[in-house]
Amino acid sequence: MDTDEPFIETETRRRRRRSLFRHRRVPVRMLVPNFFTLLGLCAGLTSIRMGIEDRYDLAVAAIVFAACLDGIDGRIARLLKASSRFGAELDSLADFVNFGVAPAFLIFNWGLGDLKSAGWICVMIFALASALRLARFNAALEDEKPKWQSNYFMGMPTPAAAIAVLLPLYLYQLGFEQTKDQWALKIVLVYTVFVAFMMVSTIPTYSGKLLGERVGREWVLPIFVVAIGVVAFLFTYPYETLTVLTCLYLAFIPVSWRAFRDKCEGEGAATAAVPPGTPSGDTSAQPQPTGRIFAFRPTDPPK
Repeated sequence: MDTDEPFIETETRRRRRRSLFRHRRVPVRMLVPNFFTLLGLCAGLTSIRMGIEDRYDLAVAAIVFAACLDGIDGRIARLLKASSRFGAELDSLADFVNFGVAPAFLIFNWGLGDLKSAGWICVMIFALASALRLARFNAALEDEKPKWQSNYFMGMPTPAAAIAVLLPLYLYQLGFEQTKDQWALKIVLVYTVFVAFMMVSTIPTYSGKLLGERVGREWVLPIFVVAIGVVAFLFTYPYETLTVLTCLYLAFIPVSWRAFRDKCEGEGAATAAVPPGTPSGDTSAQPQPTGRIFAFRPTDPPK
């Protein structure tokens, strides 16, 4: 493991607490990540408008675009050493609009509005679940955790939830018009509540954060080919690609949960094997798995 990684993580956490406006002159590099965040926020707001106008293609594209920007603004901030408290708060507010409000409006305007109050309550639960998840994430930013746990989110992250909750819309655009029948809309309602439940749960889902730090040279070209292929399919067959990716993601959640529990059990066995009183046997600062499905300040990493 790279010995610089704990220092980088600690330094990023420290910079995240730093105020952006404490000096009269703000470095330009501090503004770059916030520009990407604001661009994503514009995409989320545009998605709401497109959904109201029943222009579902553009509405979905705007949410996917916002999700892509959300995936790079934090990495750009760490790369430029431009993390700040202002940027962290702005990112959370943008995430709530982009992945909480925008998909809720879209799925309601598409079909759940036919269920009247039941549909509205359902999308409100989804939006509130995204807000609670983001609040839990901000509250747990300072929690210490083993390095390997950074490879997992606790629950479904809001960008993934925003794309997953629109699965019925993808199916409808593919020609499955039965998804707007009354009996099917009731299933959509339950599915939307299920995605909201996944956001506020502490069920571990794979994040791939550590995969993005170091890549073996033999994997560089295959990764480029796969990434270009996914983007090409997304532009050519958007709804087919989003449907397949959503189904694969949902099917992979049990695998992530099992892998996380195996690592926790292995770590617990290794800790128990260390004699008491040795420095490596002190685990008081490390989070221990509790097995709980819900937690507002989880002992495991939140997002």
